[in-house]
Amino acid sequence: MRPEIPTRSIQISSAASFLTSTIFTALILLLMLLLLPARSSAHSLSVNECKEGSDFIRNAAVARDNGAAETSFIDRISDDIEIIRAFPPQLRWFVQDDDDAKLLLSAAVNVFDHPKSAHAHQVDFFNNCIANAKATASVRNMGM
Repeated sequence: MRPEIPTRSIQISSAASFLTSTIFTALILLLMLLLLPARSSAHSLSVNECKEGSDFIRNAAVARDNGAAETSFIDRISDDIEIIRAFPPQLRWFVQDDDDAKLLLSAAVNVFDHPKSAHAHQVDFFNNCIANAKATASVRNMGM
């Protein structure tokens, strides 16, 4: 004898499965929409901004050579970046978005972790900054 399967439970399971997959799809789409503006609004660094940033990194190396402690210097830059973020992006110098902040902060850390001449750090930062600016422009041109 074959057991009887209630059709109501099958309908409820199908409805619950459909609802779960719909909610999951909606959440994924919402997440994608939230992330899309962040990528498309990324700040593309100008040559002048890269030059000014490289001057800052050169000065960081000079400060290191004159006895500045890494912890104090990096803490100060981190605090300054937080203060800068209180201003609208168009009024900020260099640190207009998170990528700019990461680029500047990682270069400052590099000054202490891998000591070189101030000029060498300046040139490295400028070249990295320009490469980063070109990469941002390429991503923007691709519509990402």
